[in-house]
Amino acid sequence: MKIDHDALVMVVDGGKMLLFRNHGDASYPHLEVEEALELNNPPDHEQASDAPGRAYSSVGTARSAVEQTDFHELEEMRFAADAMDRLNNRALANDFESLIIVAPPRTLGTLRKHYHKELKTRLSGEVAKDLSGHPVSEIEEILAQS
Repeated sequence: MKIDHDALVMVVDGGKMLLFRNHGDASYPHLEVEEALELNNPPDHEQASDAPGRAYSSVGTARSAVEQTDFHELEEMRFAADAMDRLNNRALANDFESLIIVAPPRTLGTLRKHYHKELKTRLSGEVAKDLSGHPVSEIEEILAQS
């Protein structure tokens, strides 16, 4: 994948966002961190009550378990949406011309729901991989080979 000079590259998962600017050229990217955010998100069992609730039918004696909310997953989706809000604002401020988004497939699906029309016009590519834990040199290499 070609990464234009001065393009933004966002590497994000449910708990970490890295925003890079390419100071190299399309053939030899040189990504430098512009912004980094990390979510402090404890496991679900630390955020939720210990038992799911019950719903009772008003007619008869029917009962059913209420599906328990996964607070950890909700927080990850909220983090991804917040990351997109930041990027949408930068697109509206004309802060970049080209953008590449790298995220695991599930997170990428969440991100797509929040793309602003202006951001879509600047989107050069998407990579459905989790690279948030990789060193910058590996991210550059993987993107160059994608």
